[in-house]
Amino acid sequence: MTDNSNASNASSNEALDASPRLFENNLLDKMSRVHHLTPVIVYTPIFLGLVFYSLTLNSAGVVVFGLLLGYLGWTLTEYFGHRFLFHTVFPLPFGLGPRFQFLIHGVHHVYPSDPLRLVMPPLLSAPIMLIALGVIRLLFSDVFCWPVLAGFIAGYVIYDCVHYWTHHGQPTSEFGKLVKRLHMLHHFRDAEKGFGVHAIWWDYVFGTAYRKDETPGARAV
Repeated sequence: MTDNSNASNASSNEALDASPRLFENNLLDKMSRVHHLTPVIVYTPIFLGLVFYSLTLNSAGVVVFGLLLGYLGWTLTEYFGHRFLFHTVFPLPFGLGPRFQFLIHGVHHVYPSDPLRLVMPPLLSAPIMLIALGVIRLLFSDVFCWPVLAGFIAGYVIYDCVHYWTHHGQPTSEFGKLVKRLHMLHHFRDAEKGFGVHAIWWDYVFGTAYRKDETPGARAV
C-alpha cells in the first residue's frame, strides 16, 4: 500500500511539474518557455536606465514618488488582470475563447509547477509594458511618466519572481509562508479567490480573500 501510494504521489508530482507542448510551431513553443530569471535579466537594465534618466529630469523625491505610484499601478494590474483577464473565457470568433484562456493562464492551473512557464515570456510581457507606457504617457507629463513606468516595471519583476518562488521556494518568514499558502489555496482550493500573487492586500480590499481556516489541497481546480 505504501509503495503504491508513493508511486501515485510521484506520478502526481510529475504531472504537476510537466511542461507540455503548446504550439505546433517549434519557435513559438520554445518562446513560450523561459528561465525564471528572464524578467530580471531583461527588465533590470531598462528599470535602471529609466531611473537614471528620470533623475536628470526630476528631483530625487519626485522620482521616488513616481516609482511608488508606478508600483501601485502594477499591483492593481496584477490583481485585476489575474481576476478578469486570466480567469475569463472571452467569446472570440471561431470558438477560440477557451484556447486563448488556456494559453495565457489555464495551462498554468493544469501544470502549476512547470518551471519554464512560471514567469511571463517576453512575448507576453513586452506588449503589457508597451500598453503601460501608452497609458502612463496619457496620464502624466513627459517628465514624470518615466519614473512611473520604472515603478510599474519593478512591480512586474517582483511579481514574476515571487510567483516562481511560491511554487518552488521554501519560505522561512511568517509573511513568506502566508504568501505561498494563499497562492496554493488559489491553485488547490478555490481559483475564484486569491488573485493577488504578491500584492495579497487587494484580495482583502476587494473581498476575494480566503478564510483563515481554509487549507490547500481540499479541492483541486
